[in-house]
Amino acid sequence: MPIAPSSPEPGPGATASGLVLSGVTVAYGDVLALDAVDLTVAPATSLALMGPNGAGKTTLLDVAAGLRQPTRGRVTRPPGPVSYVVQEASHRWMPITVGEALDLVLPRRERRRPAGRRAIAEAAERLGVAHLRNRPFHELSGGERQRVRVAQALIRRPALLLLDEPVTGLDPPTQERILEIVAEETHRGAVVVVSTHHLDEARHCDRVALLARHLVAVGPPADVLEPASLRAAFGDRTLGRHAHHEHDHGLLVLDDHGHGHDHGDHRTPPVPSGGIAGRVLRSPGDET
Repeated sequence: MPIAPSSPEPGPGATASGLVLSGVTVAYGDVLALDAVDLTVAPATSLALMGPNGAGKTTLLDVAAGLRQPTRGRVTRPPGPVSYVVQEASHRWMPITVGEALDLVLPRRERRRPAGRRAIAEAAERLGVAHLRNRPFHELSGGERQRVRVAQALIRRPALLLLDEPVTGLDPPTQERILEIVAEETHRGAVVVVSTHHLDEARHCDRVALLARHLVAVGPPADVLEPASLRAAFGDRTLGRHAHHEHDHGLLVLDDHGHGHDHGDHRTPPVPSGGIAGRVLRSPGDET
């Protein structure tokens, strides 16, 4: 179902410039993870990244976040904080509560100030996890953990919000809330980039980019999620017209994405920063 923005009018989080990848290539020896990708995402725009496993979706998010340097090319980010919610890693070693996980996003001095306490409380309320503050993080369900991780990402009001397969395997209410958050953050003025394997999820975004290590197509969902472009990206992992579906796109995309990572994407090792599998980063500069 379409998601209607429910946040206030665009405010201090709105940015003057978007995310720009210019000729971005990432190579691991002779293997190309990304090949000369040119991509622009304007402020107040959400973009869905789609493509088969190994297409470079996670690599592109890592580069956009500044966690991985491109072999060639340049990345320009919107000024302001960058938040990156990665696919869930092991959580059982984290002996902390939900409240502590949220507090860790801000430095001690900042979270003691009224503005910091308010930012943490508002993010917790938006994701419906305020009542879980005293619960150990490792005891939460998968949907609850993801809500906490997305709440972490919102605390600094990011100018760039990156989400790697944020709703895969989650219960429908959590999926719907996270898609609402994507719409709300876009309405606020942020650049939001979401990787996904789901056509319906991609259709919630303003634009879609199809990757197959290179950029196959980019544009509005109605223009990109069509048979020729999907076949160009997914090859024989598409089936013909199928019935009993909300959208008349005529194709079903098959992809093995339940394993928690993208083969061939050469995931970045964990980076020390506040958050549990979610990174809240200050951009080291507007350009890489």
